[in-house]
Amino acid sequence: MLSLVTLLPIVLAAAVALLPERVARAGGLAASLVVLAVSLPLWFGFDPSDASYQFVEHVPWIEQWGVSYHLGMDGVSLLLVLLTTGLTPIILLAGFSGVEKNFRGYAALMLALEGAMIGTFLALDVFLFYIFWELVLLPMYFLIGVWGGERRIYAAVKLFIYTAGGSLLMLVALLALYTAHHEQVGTWSTDLPDLLKLSLAPSSQKWMFVCLAIAFAIKVPMFPLHTWLPDAHVEAPTGGSVVLAGVMLKMGTYGFYRFAMPLFPDAVVAYGPVLIGLAVIGVVYGALVALVQDDIKKLVAYSSVSHLGFVMLGLFALNGPGVTGSIFQMLNHGVSTAALFLLVGVLYERRHTRKIADYGGLTKVIPRFALVFMIITFSSIGLPGLNGFVGEFMILLGGFQYAPIPTIVASSGVIFGAAYMLWAFQRMMFGPLQNEANKGLKDLSARELVYLLPLVFFAFWMGVYPKPFLDRINPSVNVFVARMEEHFEGSPYSCGDGCTPSWLSKEAH
Repeated sequence: MLSLVTLLPIVLAAAVALLPERVARAGGLAASLVVLAVSLPLWFGFDPSDASYQFVEHVPWIEQWGVSYHLGMDGVSLLLVLLTTGLTPIILLAGFSGVEKNFRGYAALMLALEGAMIGTFLALDVFLFYIFWELVLLPMYFLIGVWGGERRIYAAVKLFIYTAGGSLLMLVALLALYTAHHEQVGTWSTDLPDLLKLSLAPSSQKWMFVCLAIAFAIKVPMFPLHTWLPDAHVEAPTGGSVVLAGVMLKMGTYGFYRFAMPLFPDAVVAYGPVLIGLAVIGVVYGALVALVQDDIKKLVAYSSVSHLGFVMLGLFALNGPGVTGSIFQMLNHGVSTAALFLLVGVLYERRHTRKIADYGGLTKVIPRFALVFMIITFSSIGLPGLNGFVGEFMILLGGFQYAPIPTIVASSGVIFGAAYMLWAFQRMMFGPLQNEANKGLKDLSARELVYLLPLVFFAFWMGVYPKPFLDRINPSVNVFVARMEEHFEGSPYSCGDGCTPSWLSKEAH
């Protein structure tokens, strides 16, 4: 099942690339829907009570190097894979009007990107993970470089340099781990379960963790390694921005959760407070910079820096509420920010401007658009009853239990988030309809409603009844937190005198 859902998009990408241009739209959409249909049985076949990896495929690959083809899925991987397969048809359907040239190539690259991202979330061999991690970069580079805006080459090259630089550091850390396994066990292995059994000196852990942390922090992106993101978002086509915000940024936070933190727990204890500090700076900085933007797409781009700062805060709180909220917020951000970029794309296709000042009074001419925009705005700022509230509340709860003062500072990002989103919404949707070019705007079409309403539905479902998602996340989070607990005594995460903080107790789990 996992090989099928991983490799099928790549095979279909090659097939779509061979289609005549006149049928490329239908062919690309059909291919993405096939992948979605293949992935849905994973949800129904997954056992939420089982914390171990499921649907496991483990086959020797390069035996003399100890490399294996090892795929597995826990609840976190499951939800990220379904987020990926669910967003891809939406992206291709939205591109019917936005992509005017060579849709065949656009669809093929998007499908290839989908397969590479799925492989990243499922790989349990670090060599295989690295291959998929690198494969993700190539389709994204061409999606921005070919179908992007005026400064697309600059944005694509900047994305490539940042990500490739981080990947080189990741490779150094993985090679060091590979060598350490041979020195301790006497055999070569790149399998994650084998590497987790290693006993590494704290000094070795620290520099390996720093290498991996930089690679993953670039992808998140964390302050101050975030500067590639606004350029990539602004210049990317709408579909590129959606997949970048909706899925690709989660590869960074997932990398911390799956690899960097479990492999180097002593380094996490040492550097966790530093990363929490950077996360808090990112929350406030991203929100304040978003507040002064006059370009709605750049505003949404900087909001991602702030939202992902919350995710990192919850992750490094290293307790059940914080980590669970962090994982859930990854999904929330994938839904709400993807919808925001789609809505910005709808406006841009009609008016060919992203300047907030060029709009105003749009509720009078496109009320359906204004209603959807309002719901997604409330989702983004964490209104109770919508998905953003659940994740942010759990992150702040977990963060406050470990680091009260940084969490209080980070909570100001919630206020600033409401300020920049509601102010932008007010300026664009309300007030007098003064610009003549806006008076003839067409409201959302049936096709646009088809790809926007599922995101609205999930915003409500995850906000009103998050239990099905949390039930699948919690077992994996409990294993993660338990592994971290073993290294807490005498660290900033402990409560002193060898005691266990109440929020780390087994009952709290």
